[in-house]
Amino acid sequence: MAVPSWLQRLRAASKTALVQDGQRKIHYQFEDGKEMAEEYDMKSGQLVSRKWREKSTLGGSGKWQVEVGEPASPLLGAPESELIKESSSNPVFVRKDTLTSFQWRIRNLPYPKEVYSVSVEKEQRCCVIRTTNKKYYKKFTIPDLDRYQLPLDAAALSFTHANNTLIITYKKPKEILAAEEELQKELKKIKAANHGDGDCTTQ
Repeated sequence: MAVPSWLQRLRAASKTALVQDGQRKIHYQFEDGKEMAEEYDMKSGQLVSRKWREKSTLGGSGKWQVEVGEPASPLLGAPESELIKESSSNPVFVRKDTLTSFQWRIRNLPYPKEVYSVSVEKEQRCCVIRTTNKKYYKKFTIPDLDRYQLPLDAAALSFTHANNTLIITYKKPKEILAAEEELQKELKKIKAANHGDGDCTTQ
């Protein structure tokens, strides 16, 4: 069965925990050099953000790639940041999960709900957003399903539209819910450093 393999990778990674601003931050260092950083809300246990980083071709640290949570400003701190800015009216695609679902929000989409269709492309292992007015089109994958090698299920997918935002929800399969529960048990065993105490690394 494929499910334990990703869990085994998570268990084998060296992990650092830090508690700060009501969030529990976990940093994973994998054997292949990849890094993953997650933040969980302390009260709800909800995943707030997940980022990945790989070594660059020269062996240095690459840039963080956001998988879950608000994307980082690409030009933050760069001298040209005041000159080059993405239009604030462009659609913004952000993943924000709940405890039971994967969820994506696309802001700045003013068209009514009946304009949109969201479908599953099983062969390509992705979801596709289309609009009848041809104003917006996007393909996106669900990395969690790929890591656990689970098929996409069209019945798990739904969407709604409110306040110029398209909200797409995909119910987490029972295999992932069970794996996440196992992982939370593991993470609770890590002694977390409070902000200012320095990091506390453990296995």
